[in-house]
Amino acid sequence: MPRPPKSARPRALPKPPPATVDRLELMQTFLRIVDAGSLSSAAAQLGTTQPTVSRRLQALERSLGLRLLQRSTHAMKLTEDGARCYERAKELLANWEMFEADLRGASDEPEGTLRVVAPHAFGQQLLVEPLTEYLRRHPRVSVEWLLHDRAVDFIADGIDCAIHVGEVKDPSVVAIRVAEVPRIVAAAPSVLTGRPRPSHPDELARLPWLSLRTFYRNELSLTHVATGEAQPIVFQPRLSTDSLYALRSAALKGLGVCVASAWVLHEDIVKGRLVHLVPEWQAAALPMYLLYPAARFHPARLRRFVALMREQIPTALAVATRKQ
Repeated sequence: MPRPPKSARPRALPKPPPATVDRLELMQTFLRIVDAGSLSSAAAQLGTTQPTVSRRLQALERSLGLRLLQRSTHAMKLTEDGARCYERAKELLANWEMFEADLRGASDEPEGTLRVVAPHAFGQQLLVEPLTEYLRRHPRVSVEWLLHDRAVDFIADGIDCAIHVGEVKDPSVVAIRVAEVPRIVAAAPSVLTGRPRPSHPDELARLPWLSLRTFYRNELSLTHVATGEAQPIVFQPRLSTDSLYALRSAALKGLGVCVASAWVLHEDIVKGRLVHLVPEWQAAALPMYLLYPAARFHPARLRRFVALMREQIPTALAVATRKQ
């Protein structure tokens, strides 16, 4: 029997990946590699090893018959096919998650791991009760509670949500304003030894000062609560720090005057360890936001966390500064 012409021969199909390979998992790994910038960073974020991540990438490339990444010892970049795959994979996975959510229904119990960044002082004290309530309500969720005050890189660090104090400058994130943090002026009684208690901001500038570098360094403005009059103060701090708790500790040691969140200083003032200075004047309250990456779909564990924090953070602030 004569052989068919070459053009008529059926094309050999690429071998399908083994049935055990989850193609969605392969695409998720590919997205994480690109977002993290390296296989090792992706492995750390996924809680696995670099060889495993490399095997998943190779399996995806074999199943597609395409080279997605060009790798060298010092660099990694997407191929043209890889760039197209990245955009389509993001869309596909988002649609798949929405499909799952629709099938499960709005009452689906949140599950999985939520990675949250919170400011040091707030995350160690004020926000622990709301966090505890969230975990009580959702026993199938675990939380990685990461405390630092620097800007968050959601993609590179694999962060789901950040609790941020201060103005938000990144237009690419969803920013939900949940509260305002009042700030007051305080100092240890020893700072006032031999001096009359100040009654006006002008008198504060003559005292030793401490600075919270995140929000002020050698000047700030106080506003009169009743009249709205603004009064700037210029000073040279004896100590500056980026830690709210370090600032409080230095104030308790009598090193100088500070401006800090009212909830942090409240108990010390009630017990006489600190004195609330010029109580008719306050520094501008700091806005507190919940931040998370914009996306077409957010998992239930994030949606429930945001809803609970919007409800409970204002209450936590109020309770921390209530009259005793």
